[in-house]
Amino acid sequence: MNKVDIRKLLQNVKNNEIEVEAAMGIIEELPYKELGFAKIDNHREIRVGYPEVIYCEGKTVEQIKSIIQFMMTKDNNILATRANEEIFEAVRSICTEARYNSLGRTITIQKREEQPTDSYIAIVSAGTSDMSVVEEAAETAMILGNRVEKVMDVGVAGIHRLFANIDVIRGAKAIIVVAGMEGALASVVGGLVDKPIIAVPTSIGYGANFGGLSALLSMLNSCASGVSVVNIDNGFGAAYNASIINKL
Repeated sequence: MNKVDIRKLLQNVKNNEIEVEAAMGIIEELPYKELGFAKIDNHREIRVGYPEVIYCEGKTVEQIKSIIQFMMTKDNNILATRANEEIFEAVRSICTEARYNSLGRTITIQKREEQPTDSYIAIVSAGTSDMSVVEEAAETAMILGNRVEKVMDVGVAGIHRLFANIDVIRGAKAIIVVAGMEGALASVVGGLVDKPIIAVPTSIGYGANFGGLSALLSMLNSCASGVSVVNIDNGFGAAYNASIINKL
């Protein structure tokens, strides 16, 4: 439930279109819904602007199904991250509209049609190996109502590819830069644009990459101003923040 829904509910009570007791039943579930193994935060969209997102790793298939079944009653758009094929098949058995991005490992259910923003988020990736993180970020940004432009495979080993796409990057309101190996792309882009950059280090790289740690440290130590950094492989977190920026 969001602010529009609450306003509509109160208006319906005022106009005698819904009984007070029926409205009270709706309001009783407003803070959260107790499922025994989870407490679904129904109040989150009112507080922060976006509904709760389901992180699938560590949850059983049945738990995820139960969470989604309840969330579907609220007519919110639903996003589940880090989902595998088994989870998707289970979700599709209760919702044929569910869509799976196998590369980004996301499940999306579009219950509300939103007009995408005129401004857009650019997602810039260093290499094809970073695409799983790019897809997680793109699916997150789009289900949150943003227009997205992807600029793929423009890492520093062939920097002319970046310059060939610089107008698209500069035209964005917020930029997500996804890179593994040494993570240098975020600094390079930071020196070329006047927009906020959210850097995502990925776990792509040989041994001394330490599962993304070297890219993370490179991005944290960027000499370019305007670069903020999220956790390793956290495309969701980057897109969430970029969405807030894009809608300011």
